Amino acid sequence: MADNRVVIDVVHGVDILDPFRWLEDGTSAETQEWVAHQNQITREALDARPDRSRWLERLSALVGLPAVLAVRVAGDRLFVLERPAGADQYALVVRSATDPAARALTLVDPAGMAADAAVAIDWFHPSPDGSLVAYGLSEGGTENSTLHVLRVPDQPGAAPEILPERIRNTRAASVAWRPDLAGFWYAVYPEGDEYHRHVRWHSFGSAVDGADDPIVFDRLPTPQSWPDVSVSGDGRWLLVHLMVGWSQVDVHLLDTASGSWSVVAEGAAAQSSFQVVGVGDDARLVGVTTLDAPNGRVVTAPVATPSDWSTSVAERPDVVLGAFAVTDTALALVTSRIAVDSLEIRPFDTDDCVVADLGVAGVVALDADGPHLVAAVGTFGSPVGLVRVDVASGRTVPWGDPADVSVVPDLRVTQVHYPSLDGTLIPMFVAHRADVTPSAETPLILTGYGGFAIAETPVFMPNLAAWCAAGGVYAIAGLRGGYEYGESWHQAGRRGLKQNVFDDFHSAADWLVAEGFTSRERLALHGGSNGGLLMGVAVTQRPDLASAVWCAVPLLDMIRFPQFLIARLWTDEYGDPDVPEECAWLLAYSPYHHVEAGTRYPAVLFTTAEGDTRVDPCHARKMAALMQEPGTLQPDRPVLLWQAGRAGHGVGKPASMRVAEGADVLSFFTWQLGLGAMA
Repeated sequence: MADNRVVIDVVHGVDILDPFRWLEDGTSAETQEWVAHQNQITREALDARPDRSRWLERLSALVGLPAVLAVRVAGDRLFVLERPAGADQYALVVRSATDPAARALTLVDPAGMAADAAVAIDWFHPSPDGSLVAYGLSEGGTENSTLHVLRVPDQPGAAPEILPERIRNTRAASVAWRPDLAGFWYAVYPEGDEYHRHVRWHSFGSAVDGADDPIVFDRLPTPQSWPDVSVSGDGRWLLVHLMVGWSQVDVHLLDTASGSWSVVAEGAAAQSSFQVVGVGDDARLVGVTTLDAPNGRVVTAPVATPSDWSTSVAERPDVVLGAFAVTDTALALVTSRIAVDSLEIRPFDTDDCVVADLGVAGVVALDADGPHLVAAVGTFGSPVGLVRVDVASGRTVPWGDPADVSVVPDLRVTQVHYPSLDGTLIPMFVAHRADVTPSAETPLILTGYGGFAIAETPVFMPNLAAWCAAGGVYAIAGLRGGYEYGESWHQAGRRGLKQNVFDDFHSAADWLVAEGFTSRERLALHGGSNGGLLMGVAVTQRPDLASAVWCAVPLLDMIRFPQFLIARLWTDEYGDPDVPEECAWLLAYSPYHHVEAGTRYPAVLFTTAEGDTRVDPCHARKMAALMQEPGTLQPDRPVLLWQAGRAGHGVGKPASMRVAEGADVLSFFTWQLGLGAMA
């Protein structure tokens, strides 16, 4: 600590040391030299592992399976973001909504737009008739999209026409098309600003860069509030959903005929999502809200009095309501029991309810138009694929090209429950090859997330499939802070209660060892993003918990985190270090501030990327440097850092890069768990 670059901040009267502040500047020559040295050390260590080539081979087969990322229905067309077998990036494809055997047409394939396949389609929104599509392209993992528009060809074999629109700063944009196709409403950021997202209107024929587009909505309670936009089928009613915090979504309604705004929901600590059903003055709002219903309820309201809600599907104690879509005859509703999704179809003219048989699955996307209802569904044993759902019977039909899952092992997946530190029962999925009986000698990877109302649902994970194929066990804990039991579960693991999340995770590891699924010597931990924070806390609060840890794109300095990139979005979830009481919560567990010399820590692999525009890579750099300090670093338990180049937080990462990262991680784990070659 004698380095004269050590910074001491006085925060609310408390001295806080920051010995590696200089590593926050990713553009400095000194930082870049340090990163290059770290990358060299990491590459030499991992490339020397004898089983890495086998992990590469196994993961290449698994990651190379065809997969679906998103789907939207427009008339008789399905627009799908899908990755063909062996491809590096997801392409935008249009399919028939009526004929599963009809030939698909690729509209945009970013694979050839960069030599390293680092251009990605971030989002897309077709017009109501399916003749136009707005889509966002970004490069190097940044997610800083530029809006493009194409015209879908009417004739088979014809090429799409790319229109001249190029609107920058459309990160995660929503786009709402006017039915006459004269233009669209869209969400956008001011140039050079990570906040102050707002809604504008773009007319075809105006400046193609959006410079003249008028602002439609910018009434933000906070700079980090996040508006999204949608519109009724007749273009009369414009909805703006405004995420004020991770537990509050306000909703505003614009009558485009009169120009008058009205409030659907405002100021309440509730998540709400609505669609306009019908046309003109007879239209009504249909939505799902957690207001007075932590597990969700379905409500309706007339557009004339949009805050006058009536409940049409009541809250249930054992079911969490999620995404929904509206066909011309029914409401389709994703319901979840302890993170396992189902799809309920509720006709408008009866009290009947049909449940589609999805198996033990997670619904990744759901959309409908007219009679067509389509879902993207995944399981632990198969990549996300497209199914068309018959509204009358609930019967599902695979749509598109099926994946050959013969390379996926025959998995046995069970859901267990274990007690956390305070006695709360926490759910956990445990997966392994069907012929494996776990024991103290079995290598096991434990992961979790625990935040932002995200449930750990069954979806395909190539690392899980590869690890289990080689005889290992993979466990996914449904920690508080997530959404396994609805909004109350989320609330129990956020802000001043965040320690519950960490206790839940520590208890999962302890339980797995106590129950004989593995041992400390054979236990590895993994988490990314908010889960990377979880890993940092596990390392510093319970260094005895496991032998090896993969800490990916993590938040680790919880005192300075709001100062980087878009991180003020997360102060509602974690707390704000500018507020004394909330700073105390954060400092109590901030991993960067709890590394202690002389403590025997597990081996840690930090991974991050210079193009990450969500979580600044400085978190991983600073934490790795601190854990490599003399008096902390242990030769038999290395602390490695890999900072990728043209990559980001994960969205848009080429498949080949995912394979290489997975091979690094699994060979790191077998090395540190003393397993030799396992793949």
